[in-house]
Amino acid sequence: MDSNGLIVSFGEMLIDFVPTVSGVSLAEAPGFLKAPGGAPANVAIAVARLGGKAAFIGKLGEDEFGHMLAGILKENGVSADGIPFDKGARTALAFVTLRADGEREFMFYRNPSADMLLTPDELNLELIRSANVFHYGSISLIVEPCRSAHLKAMQVAKDAGALLSYDPNLRLPLWPSADEAQKQIMSIWDKADVIKISDVELEFLTGNNKIDDASAMSLWHDKLKLLLVTLGEKGCRYYTKNFHGSVDAYHVKAVDTTGAGDSFVGALLCKIVHDHDIIQDEPRLKEVLKFACACGAITTTKKGAIPALPTEKEILTFLGGK
Repeated sequence: MDSNGLIVSFGEMLIDFVPTVSGVSLAEAPGFLKAPGGAPANVAIAVARLGGKAAFIGKLGEDEFGHMLAGILKENGVSADGIPFDKGARTALAFVTLRADGEREFMFYRNPSADMLLTPDELNLELIRSANVFHYGSISLIVEPCRSAHLKAMQVAKDAGALLSYDPNLRLPLWPSADEAQKQIMSIWDKADVIKISDVELEFLTGNNKIDDASAMSLWHDKLKLLLVTLGEKGCRYYTKNFHGSVDAYHVKAVDTTGAGDSFVGALLCKIVHDHDIIQDEPRLKEVLKFACACGAITTTKKGAIPALPTEKEILTFLGGK
């Protein structure tokens, strides 16, 4: 197996505008701070911060924000060789608030944004072919031409022998309807080797509100190697062909849950990139998932996704104190 260990993350990178005061609705917010985000980009930075090799593929606007985002990737050690810039469309923006109940409320500015306009011809195929793990979400499936670019990138990565990692990252306000979201998220379901969903996504995709093994296994497909269901402060459950189980969460004082799932995924991919067989070895997989849960927990203790993503040293110090 190729051990260059490159993890390529595909999809959207955008700017989240976060209220200067927490616990208010978007309308009540007195002001906003800009925070770089976008789940696939967060995953790439999470990997790099843990000492892994990461690249990001996605389109940005030929504007101040687009160049700022590309700069943030490079500062964090993520390759930006797969990023074209669009002269006609702006970099995507999202206004995100943490309401008083701790849940997030989103409002997106994408009509259309640059990330939606990535074409299959603009893909850096050489970069995709050199990926050991290829990671993606579902937001890039919402509209053409980005959808075709996504499908092509996935196929090229698979043909080159990459492990395909999928975190649907459901954002209902971006889809024309809930039915369309469910249909498109499931349209590429059986291509992935590793899938991570949240408890909320499990309910959405199965159409029932039971968070149990039967419900999770109803989403199993033959080629799947690992299905993960994250349960927030209840940790995560894992399912493979031969075994399943759960890993407890670490209790921390959560300030902002943004990016916790992305840092969990980044940590997991970082640990299995050189040895995909860890997935078949339950004791080793559990250790990796404990590390990933710790990474997710630490991320919730600081504001913003990217600033909160920990280094390996921080995680080991955190685990050492447990």
